[in-house]
Amino acid sequence: MKLQREAPDPLYQQIIEGLIAEIRAGNFEPHQRLPSERELSEQYQVSRMTVRHALLSLASNGVVYTRVGKGTFVAEPKIDQQLRTLTGFSQDVTARGNRPASRVLEAGVVPATPEVAAALRLAPQAEVIRLARLRLADGLPLAIETAHLPFKRFSGLLAHDFAEESLYAVLEGEYGVALTHAEQLLEAAVGDSGEHELLEVTPPTAVMRMQRLTVDSIGEPVEFVLSTYRGDRYKFRFTLQAGRQGS
Repeated sequence: MKLQREAPDPLYQQIIEGLIAEIRAGNFEPHQRLPSERELSEQYQVSRMTVRHALLSLASNGVVYTRVGKGTFVAEPKIDQQLRTLTGFSQDVTARGNRPASRVLEAGVVPATPEVAAALRLAPQAEVIRLARLRLADGLPLAIETAHLPFKRFSGLLAHDFAEESLYAVLEGEYGVALTHAEQLLEAAVGDSGEHELLEVTPPTAVMRMQRLTVDSIGEPVEFVLSTYRGDRYKFRFTLQAGRQGS
């Protein structure tokens, strides 16, 4: 691609568009290394600063990722996560044809924070099970999930190995819980150092933080989950229905 130096679009933007076009055309496969800054600057006849600007923009949008000392690589297409049905991480990953896995970061009984107690309709400081897991697909870390459940109702839950078992499957099979709906809150944020390390991303990196309160068939709160998703790997899709037209 030859840059149009008289065009109104900045040169770095033209480089972005050119690299995206090459990726879409299949000239660069996922996880293939891109040419170096020096090689790209020679190819496009621009400064390395201009090339760096383009690569940083591509990385911030999840098109590429960097490995310190190794270069810049093409990222996998973002996961298009539908937010229409109540499913668990393992079910979502399996449905996409990938292999889910979990690493348990914490599993214990703790006093509920004010936020957790209010969500689960518990007394202040009531005991809750806290289960924190790193969630992976084909070995790639995608999310950190911290679930809170009432200890009094699910006192035997921690006898299970949730590195291997599905929480929702245990709730349904052992406790007869029918999860019917959930309320979710989604917001963008910049990950902290602990999240960067667990998710294996280079700071500063955008993440998506989600709160989810899941309710059973009799209207009782079952779990309150705080999740952090990799912003470079996810896009969330919502389906909206038209309501009454206002003035």
